[in-house]
Amino acid sequence: QRPVLVYIHGGAYNTGSGSSAVTDGARLSAHGDVVVVTLNHRLNAFGYCYLAREGYPDSGNAGQLDLILALKWVRDNIAHFGGDPSCVTVFGQSGGGAKIATLMTMPAAAGLFHRAFTMSGQQVTASGPLNAMRRTDAYRTALGLDTPPAHAFASMPVQHLVEALQTADPVLGFGSIYFGPVLDERHLTRHPFYPDAAPQSLAIPMMIGNTRDETRGFTGADRSLFSLTWEDVPERLAGAMRIDVLPERVVEAYRQLYPAYSPSDVYFAASTAARSWRGALIELEARANARAPAYAYQLDWRAPAEHGIFGAPHTLDIALVFGNLEASTFIAQRTEAGEAMSRTMMDALLRFARTGNPGWAPYTLPQRATMIFNTQSRVENDPRRAEREFFARIPYVQPGT
Repeated sequence: QRPVLVYIHGGAYNTGSGSSAVTDGARLSAHGDVVVVTLNHRLNAFGYCYLAREGYPDSGNAGQLDLILALKWVRDNIAHFGGDPSCVTVFGQSGGGAKIATLMTMPAAAGLFHRAFTMSGQQVTASGPLNAMRRTDAYRTALGLDTPPAHAFASMPVQHLVEALQTADPVLGFGSIYFGPVLDERHLTRHPFYPDAAPQSLAIPMMIGNTRDETRGFTGADRSLFSLTWEDVPERLAGAMRIDVLPERVVEAYRQLYPAYSPSDVYFAASTAARSWRGALIELEARANARAPAYAYQLDWRAPAEHGIFGAPHTLDIALVFGNLEASTFIAQRTEAGEAMSRTMMDALLRFARTGNPGWAPYTLPQRATMIFNTQSRVENDPRRAEREFFARIPYVQPGT
């Protein structure tokens, strides 16, 4: 029987699919002689709209319950596909990693997986029930509903339900409405990593990683971010960091840390550290404090697209761990360097799936051992220490909650 790797897709809790070309499991399965499972589940309002007041107490975590049902199916059936139900690794990127962090504190998920590997996806806190209700009310208003939404939803065209997802979020004050796991005291009775790592999953080895240049992957069509001036940076940085700190102070600190950085370099580095990296560090520190097995990585390998301007952006590690380089817009072709980086990351994941150890020292305090994946990969203690210490002074708020 082979180790089983169950991939949970990203796209926050709002979009995404387990059926995309970049997550095709054929190459990973063949390379490691493992069984790879991908899946889909209910998203956005269909999976996380909290309707407890209307008599649907499970609704705020329906998407998570889909994942639990899928893992139960794996437990009961994967042996027929040559998989070992006692050696199941869940792995996911971005929202997929956040979903895994949430599963690690849900009692119904206990015992359904034995390793957890999250890529650029953290969930320190869930949405509180009162904020979740505010979002339900805003969504109902956007749909033009005066009656209790649970009953009216049943007869409303799906297209209308999808269009209303673009309504402004009443809690955040910016962006479209957020739906995600809810602290409902029923299926989710505590936050995933607050005030500590969930006790039910401390025995499960966990691998937590991020890319060095996460926010370079969020530029979309806005190429002005690659040619910012020093006057531009504070205003653009204020919204991108998702924390309450004077952006001018952040710019000053980064210019001292990295004198050679351009304005755009500072923007991407600071927004990555504040928005994406902080959650990973909190989870790693919580696991280390509990003496639970945790392993850290940072992907530094520069994607070749457009002469490397994206660095190591958000989503880059998906193509590398699946071996589907040509399916990533940041890689787009198979090269010797890309193949080598992909093999290195696949081998780390496969070793972790088999043994619970990817091949380097666990994350402990104060050492903070971290694998730096690059052309010449290496283990480094406490990488970007000055950045970590700077942002550690500022309260972290889980995006969306």
